[in-house]
Amino acid sequence: MIKSQGPTTGTPDLLTIKRALISVSDKTEVIEFAKALQAHGVQILSTGGTAKLLAAEGIAVVEVASTTGFPEILDGRVKTLHPKVHGGILARRDKPQHLAALEEHGIQAIDLVAVNLYPFDQATAGENILLEDAVENIDIGGPAMVRASAKNYTGVTIVVDPSDYAQVITEMNTHAAATRLATRFRLATKAFAHTSRYDGAIAAFLTSLDGTEGRLEDTPARKTYPEVLSLQVSKVQDMRYGENPHQSAAFYRDLQTPAGLLASYTQLQGKELSYNNIADADAAWECVRTFDVPACVIVKHANPCGVAIAADTLEAYQKALQTDPTSAFGGIIAFNREVDAQTAAAVSKQFVEVVLAPQFSNEAKAVFAAKQNVRLLEIPMGSGENPYDFKRVGGGLLVQSPDNRNVARDALKVVSAVEPTAQQWDDLLFAWRVAKFVKSNAIVFCSNGMTVGVGAGQMSRVDSARIASIKAQNAGLNMVGSAVASDAFFPFRDGLDVVVDAGASCVIQPGGSMRDDEVIATQHAHTWH
Repeated sequence: MIKSQGPTTGTPDLLTIKRALISVSDKTEVIEFAKALQAHGVQILSTGGTAKLLAAEGIAVVEVASTTGFPEILDGRVKTLHPKVHGGILARRDKPQHLAALEEHGIQAIDLVAVNLYPFDQATAGENILLEDAVENIDIGGPAMVRASAKNYTGVTIVVDPSDYAQVITEMNTHAAATRLATRFRLATKAFAHTSRYDGAIAAFLTSLDGTEGRLEDTPARKTYPEVLSLQVSKVQDMRYGENPHQSAAFYRDLQTPAGLLASYTQLQGKELSYNNIADADAAWECVRTFDVPACVIVKHANPCGVAIAADTLEAYQKALQTDPTSAFGGIIAFNREVDAQTAAAVSKQFVEVVLAPQFSNEAKAVFAAKQNVRLLEIPMGSGENPYDFKRVGGGLLVQSPDNRNVARDALKVVSAVEPTAQQWDDLLFAWRVAKFVKSNAIVFCSNGMTVGVGAGQMSRVDSARIASIKAQNAGLNMVGSAVASDAFFPFRDGLDVVVDAGASCVIQPGGSMRDDEVIATQHAHTWH
């Protein structure tokens, strides 16, 4: 049994910074930070490249080696692993016996530690990585100092992120060179997350290596899926409830969100986003950002109910809305171009939950300001992709590569007797792109750059085809001459019969059915529209 000895006095709120240790791989703003510390009379300890950089800038630096009385050895592998460093970090200021031990052994307390770690991710990001190079980029002393400082946050301010330098200095300016306990605790939790992510990256890399027994001279191949996959995300917000009112939920963001992905959004106005808002917004955004021309995507219950491309956002919206105005009520609307005042005015005429775009003009913002419940999200355009797609199952996780392939015309094979026209090719490729974002079984009718009927999520492909046809008829849209995309092969001719009877002139589908020959032969028996 381990018995907690507890503090002998209350935990101090303010901690005066008298001595700091700075040893960083990422040198961002470290000079300015060190100068600000020095202005408060803080003595600065440092190592290696950081010490040289600070000294070159005229900042008084004490080399850690002169403090420990022991030089850096083993090509820098051992610099700070010494009692005069870790004793100065780990001693509790509220325990007289700890302070007495420091005095007995001639150890000075270290009040602030600014450390970030060797760039392991960057060093192992490319191909043909020499195993020795990867191993040498595994930091040992850095994580030890970070963890020691974070453990002793009541007496040490630990900073692992340059973005926190400014807050620390501001607090020191306000509190006579001291930091607050709440700040030290927040920084400590961030530090433990930092070392956890670092160790996870090392484990993922090492367990992804293929064809090596650990020889340092090897440049082993990398498996796409490591044996150990560590995930770390940070919480953006708690939510009122999840997919259903009886479920709790929260939204988490990757620590490094690539530009162009939903999680990089900025909310300009509107109510707090719900679980379903975010899920549907992601579906809309992922679809709309695949287009190179002005596009609009309307999503309801995770499925596109209207998609269109046009010369501008207003026309794209008007065309997308025609597909299924009933389902568009209370939907999510995404654009891949700046939203102007005209488009905003048109969208504002309907009930909409969320509007997404890379930018909103000032005039558009003014229009939406009259609809304060409408959530406006700005997301920078970009080509970022998630490295993996996940699906949670009981006790496990399915992991796959993202579905980010857009099929080019030259990758398609015409199996009919008649070659599609230029317009049909355009509609086929448009329909195929939309079908990727419709829940299977998916059937999508398109014509002239807009959806005219969408059938989603049915157990039978023929039922999806019928639903798409019914929706188009209900919306009063002409399906004659339309192009149809099926997200999987037609297992029987019945699905093809339905879309042709509805007015389709051409179909795009993956093929691969045992009855492909029968399905292909079916098209010869039809009079195409």
